[in-house]
Order: sequence, then C-alpha cells, then structure tokens
Amino acid sequence: MGDVLAGMHSSWEFDTDSVLIRFERGIRTPKLFHVLGERRIPYEALSSVQLGPGTRRGTMALRAVPRPGADPLLDAACGQLREATDPYRLVLPDERASQADYYATELQTLLGPQADHPAERHLVTAPQAPLQFKAYDGKVSFDGETVSFRWSWTGAPSTKWKAGDQSFTAGELAEIEWRSPENGEGHLRLRRRGPDGLPEPSPVDDPGEDPASVVFGRGYGMVHESLPLAAAVLEAVHAAGPAVPGDGCGERFDPADIAARIRHLGELHTAGLLTDEEFTSKKSELLALL
Repeated sequence: MGDVLAGMHSSWEFDTDSVLIRFERGIRTPKLFHVLGERRIPYEALSSVQLGPGTRRGTMALRAVPRPGADPLLDAACGQLREATDPYRLVLPDERASQADYYATELQTLLGPQADHPAERHLVTAPQAPLQFKAYDGKVSFDGETVSFRWSWTGAPSTKWKAGDQSFTAGELAEIEWRSPENGEGHLRLRRRGPDGLPEPSPVDDPGEDPASVVFGRGYGMVHESLPLAAAVLEAVHAAGPAVPGDGCGERFDPADIAARIRHLGELHTAGLLTDEEFTSKKSELLALL
C-alpha cells in the first residue's frame, strides 16, 4: 500500500509484505514502546484485523491480531499486556473512521490461508540482546546465548544463596514463564529441557525459592524491562531446539483466576463499559489461557 497511518503513540507504514510500526518517544508514550522503537510485522504473522471503539471517548482502535507463535514478545506476554501497552493496537480519532476502515479492509485482504493456524516459527523479531534488568532478588542479563542470575545480598533468600549465581544457555532451556509485575508480584522462571524434550518440573512451587527464577515486586522487573528480555530468551530457546508443543501459557494461570476475570468482564459488559465485540474478544483471550 505504501501509505502511513499515524495514531496516538505510534504510526503504521504499510509495505508490500509487511507493516512497519514506529513508536513515539513522548512523555505519555508507554515505556515499553520506547524500548521497542520500531517493529516490522510481516503480513503472514497476522491472523486477523479488528476495528472498534477506543477506550477513550471520541477514539477508535485498529488492532492487528498476531498468529499464536508468530511473535515471541506476545507469546512471552501470554495475554498479560494492558490495552494501553499493546504494540499491535493503533488508536485514532473518530473523525478518521473511514480511513481506518479502508486500511483494516485492505490489510485483511492481504492475510493468507495460513492466518487461521498457529505459526510454526517466529516471524517477528524479538528485542535484541544484550538485555538486562534488576529483579527484587537479583540482577538478570541475557547476552543472546546465556541467561544469568546474580543474586542480591538483600533480596535473595538463603536457598538461592546456597545454590549460587545461576547461568542457563538457550539450548538447555525448554520454556520461559513470565508473570507481569502488574498482575501481582510477578516473576521470570526458566525451565530446563529434559531428555524427552519437555520442560523439567520446577523443584519448588514458590518462584521466590527456585534458583531458576527471579521475582519482581514493586518497582522491580518492570514490564518494559523484563518482558523484552523474556521475549529475546524465548526466541533464542526456539532457535536452539524444537518448540515444545503447547508450551508457554498453558500452565501459568489458575482456572479459578480466569473464571473470576471473565466474571469481572461480564460485569463491565452489563454495565455498558465494554462493547459486545470487546467483551467477546477479551473473553476468548482469557479462555485461550486455560
């Protein structure tokens, strides 16, 4: 299409085979967008295009929905990103509805028959290493091949100190588990690949006691710091060996928690704070986590 569609916090530049999303660096722009800078999304990485009302009055939102498995950032996030930090969501004023509808229709026609199926490999590039951030119980770094945990004198428990600082190569890992700090304390947990290729079980349930995990807490492991690193590790893990069928989101969420969140969505829908389309979309995303 060769055109540019500019919205709040980002602009989309349409090419023959992909869309280049450029993120602004304004004061009000989410910090995650600052880190991402720009991302090129091949059309083959998308499953559908949605156009609906925005959360603010007088706005509308154009959203490109990635195929499962196509983007390591979205796979690592596993449905935990807020709408405001969704990199695939472009917010526009209502007066540009006809223009937004045109691009949504054009973009939808570019999606091929594979759009209804999960991607067999990552089609979108993860943030580039080296990456690092400070967790509550230690410092985390990733150089493109190895993830390193260096424990904090004040935050790490004795179990982690006894185990010593930890290093994990991408080739020995089967799965990463990222829990957003915005959904509680949050953590990043790594699981080694067993002889059968499947993730080995964690030695303890509590990530705070697991030497293959770091915990976040208030002010630590912020989304814009920890999620890009988690996505880069996930991309390296998949590049080093075959992806584990069904890995990622399946074991991260309590069904009771999902049910409670769906009930809350229903209350918002009944109160008129969510449209039918928004309620159905969000409900489907939550159900997919079970």
